[in-house]
Amino acid sequence: MPWQQLVADVGGELLPGTRIPAYREVVVTVPRQNGKTTLILSWEVQRGVGWGEPQRIAYTAQTGKDAREKLLDDQGPLLDPLLLPKLPIKAAVKRVLRGVGNEAVVFKNGSRIFILNSGEEAGHGKVLDLGVIDESFADTDDRREQSMLPAMLTRAEAQILNISTAGTEKSVFLKRKVDAGRTAVANDEREGIAYFEWSAEEGADPDDPATWYSCMPALGLTITEAAVRHMRSTMTGLGEFERAGLNLWTVSEERVIPLAVWNAVCAGDVAPSGKLAIAVDVNPERTASAIATADSEGRVELVAFEPGVGRVVDRVVSLAKKLDCPVALDSKGPAGSLAADIEAKGVTVHGYTTQEMTYACASIYDAIADGKVAIRSHPDLDLAAAAARKRQLGDAWVWGRKDADKDVCPLVAVTIAFDKAASLGRSSDDLWVAW
Repeated sequence: MPWQQLVADVGGELLPGTRIPAYREVVVTVPRQNGKTTLILSWEVQRGVGWGEPQRIAYTAQTGKDAREKLLDDQGPLLDPLLLPKLPIKAAVKRVLRGVGNEAVVFKNGSRIFILNSGEEAGHGKVLDLGVIDESFADTDDRREQSMLPAMLTRAEAQILNISTAGTEKSVFLKRKVDAGRTAVANDEREGIAYFEWSAEEGADPDDPATWYSCMPALGLTITEAAVRHMRSTMTGLGEFERAGLNLWTVSEERVIPLAVWNAVCAGDVAPSGKLAIAVDVNPERTASAIATADSEGRVELVAFEPGVGRVVDRVVSLAKKLDCPVALDSKGPAGSLAADIEAKGVTVHGYTTQEMTYACASIYDAIADGKVAIRSHPDLDLAAAAARKRQLGDAWVWGRKDADKDVCPLVAVTIAFDKAASLGRSSDDLWVAW
């Protein structure tokens, strides 16, 4: 299709007299079912058979399971020489490996298309010539890209193809790429990144076929107006149609704290002052810890969020001694085990009971809804608020840890600090400690 040809022609440009791609990174955002799988497969095959030497091609999707299914169920049948062997391209393919953990398309010239698991360590020890990041809207961090980049350092001809439909506020990796791509286009930058986007104008009528034609490059070719009209009428909620069909960024409908409400209470200049309350929390896996402070005026800040729990006791004790105040934590949660160590270093601990946690969660939830709290902006806290879910405890609830798709311990720490600070009297000095 014309849009696929455009991306292939521009994104596949080489520097004059070389095989070095003019753009080391190609980013494409397009609505669903417009032909991106065919474009990806064509890109992979061209690398595999048309580069003159064996190429290592890594394919990734939202999860390892998704990647395996797409490689073996969508791409594999089109390349497997055992299936319809007379198709010309299959003469270049040696075999398709389907064993778990060894999934790959192996070409006769030694090139391979294989699955790279979606983890930061996945690319260690490998050398990559082409990395494909499919459906990056699902990524809440940049671990897929981070697993590829070191494996490409010694490959001057390497390239990353990142192709996806638009996402939500959780799609922080893709949003960063979209912002960078739009800026490159606006500034007519012609190095480093080739950016392509097919999306409707904000505010365009979602029921108008003219809107559909403005952003669905396959409409009239492999997609019919009737099919789009049916999708529009049967999809639950406008948001998902706008994201999947019009390639517009939307807000997760399942958020407990609506994005607009959350953004209204967050600002970059919030500074808790006076007599402060301190809270600490740890995630269930004990892979991260958070420290928060708050004052009696409802100003709250996440002052630390870092990997592991090895340093959190010393850090929270140092802060508590500097501010001359106790440390609050959820005594029934993962941070409960820190209480003894904190107290052994001379700091009083207020361990919240389950009932107190339900009060604290309800208190900050109401304060956010009513605009009666001011929270210092922090990207990890934004992600925690987006992922937060309620865990029912009878008629009450607390922040659910296991049901969230992102670490919520920053939100738990902020919740406890806010509740603890509500009982504090404001001191005469104007103390604010920035960690």
